[in-house]
Amino acid sequence: MLILASGERVRHMTIRPWMAALAVSFFGLFTIGYLSATAYLVLRDDLMGASMARQARMQHEYEDRIAALRAQVDRITSRQLLDQQVVEDKVEKLMEQQMALANRQGKLGSVLERAENSGLDTEIATPTEDQPLDSTESLDTTDADKHASIESFDTLIGKSKPAKTRALSFAAIDGNVADRADKLFSTVTLSLKGIEQEQLDHIRSLTANADVRADKIHDILKNTGLKLPAKLAAAELDPDSAIGGPFVEPETASEFEASISGLDIALDRLERVKAVARKLPFANPAPNRQITSLFGNRVDPFFGRLAMHAGIDFRQKTGGKVRATGAGTVVHAGTSGGYGNMVEIDHGNGITTRYGHLSKVLVKEGDIVNEGDLIALSGSTGRSTGPHLHYEVRRNGTAVDPMRFLNAGLKLTSYIE
Repeated sequence: MLILASGERVRHMTIRPWMAALAVSFFGLFTIGYLSATAYLVLRDDLMGASMARQARMQHEYEDRIAALRAQVDRITSRQLLDQQVVEDKVEKLMEQQMALANRQGKLGSVLERAENSGLDTEIATPTEDQPLDSTESLDTTDADKHASIESFDTLIGKSKPAKTRALSFAAIDGNVADRADKLFSTVTLSLKGIEQEQLDHIRSLTANADVRADKIHDILKNTGLKLPAKLAAAELDPDSAIGGPFVEPETASEFEASISGLDIALDRLERVKAVARKLPFANPAPNRQITSLFGNRVDPFFGRLAMHAGIDFRQKTGGKVRATGAGTVVHAGTSGGYGNMVEIDHGNGITTRYGHLSKVLVKEGDIVNEGDLIALSGSTGRSTGPHLHYEVRRNGTAVDPMRFLNAGLKLTSYIE
């Protein structure tokens, strides 16, 4: 029993065994708690250090991850910038090629016009299904694929909006934008190269055709007995021309420029040969008229014995039209012995023509005439047995067979017209 006294007040408290046990238990628990708290405080620094170290590691890991992500973003951004620069560089190159093709087309246009005026076929032949394509066109691409590539290229450079169907057609291409751009640019570049090759091939073909025509005309002229230069050089053909200057080595030119220059030279030669041929008497003075007497020895109609006939005779009624067989200058227009009324034309290169037995002369000395011009009317003046046209061709004053020139004229028609 426990007695508590306070002045006159006295209290009695009985302590039972269970209460003592409870007090001891509380004291034990307190002691254990105290000891645990003390141990915690002792070990707290180690725990806090470990926790801080763990947090520091996690922070470093996050920072490393963020740095890696930033580096990846920088690489992607750099690659995009590089791809954009590559695309822009290739677009610039393609634009330069396009400008070069446009300039070529401008130069080619005038040359093709000259070639067409010279009678050459200027149409560019397109390959058929049976014809192999050029080596530059040896890609496994169809026309639809090329068209799709062109449209996609236009989309890349912002000239057109992307179409859904085209986007699907190019969605299956492996690689990034640069890889797809490389494929597109390769197709477009090969197409441009194909156009350039077609231009070069066409120029070479025109050059070869011009050379062949010039050679054919030259051979025909040579077979008539004319003394012409083998290559028909301008200085030899045109002695009145005045050209000159110091010799300077030619500038280095591209293949296209060299081809254009070669075609110019071939066309110049063809035009010069044609100019010579047009001046010479290759036409018929009396078209669709029968020949009654040829060049050479024959029985003279007045003396009845063998005599030289210096020309050919065409059956022609009085007043029939007589036309110049080539361009030239009239050197005689009037009476001339047995020719009666006669016209003589100088065609250059020592070639002259005579038209005899005329009923009327329509030109005078000094007149310039062209092939086919009406110069006289046929008749029977001079030493003649009836109305006809006597026609002569003379080289350096000596009569030659006009049939050689008439036959040459028939051959030249297909090359000059």
